Amino acid sequence: MFEIWTYAFGIMYSPGPVNFLGLNGGVNGKTKQNLGFFAGVGVAMLFLFLSLGFLGNSLISPNVLPYTSLLGSGYILYLASKLLHASFQQHSPITDTSEKEEKHTEERLRFRQGLTVQLLNPKGLVATLPIVTIQFPAADISGMTGVLWSVALSILAFGAPLSYSIIGGALGRQIENPRYFAYFTRVMAVLLAYVAVSICIEHSLSVWFP
Repeated sequence: MFEIWTYAFGIMYSPGPVNFLGLNGGVNGKTKQNLGFFAGVGVAMLFLFLSLGFLGNSLISPNVLPYTSLLGSGYILYLASKLLHASFQQHSPITDTSEKEEKHTEERLRFRQGLTVQLLNPKGLVATLPIVTIQFPAADISGMTGVLWSVALSILAFGAPLSYSIIGGALGRQIENPRYFAYFTRVMAVLLAYVAVSICIEHSLSVWFP
């Protein structure tokens, strides 16, 4: 069972679009505002664990995965464009003015976005499929025990972008110049775009044009 935790932690906490978004939000002082986004990520993983656990590979056909990956790439690019746009209107999150606090609340990542990006993220399937189809059976995990494991692993998934956001918050407190926040957000937007293109090439184009 230790192997299950090791695999899940390794793949969920490695850099990816969801964790990059969490990191960027933390740097900009939005960890609390983005809790709904983190919850959406956890709920998406719970859905994947339960559905794949009960239905197995029949739920996700190999012929459908490239299209799902393409949609995921497009959505990640959309989020990257929003970050890039926000970077040109960005101010330091260390402020006491109600106006900027209101702006930060409006710009928070929401539950729906976390749910969507994780369901369309091939990394979510890469994390869940080996666990539910190989590691769970090998450890004789099934039925209600499998449900409890799925809930626990989904909480672990919730903690991944949250931990990145907390780290980003610690980093953000060391930055006083608003210009650096804007530069950091632009770097995150570029990294998200890179991840989106990589997903598209690896999971879609390489399948259609081997």
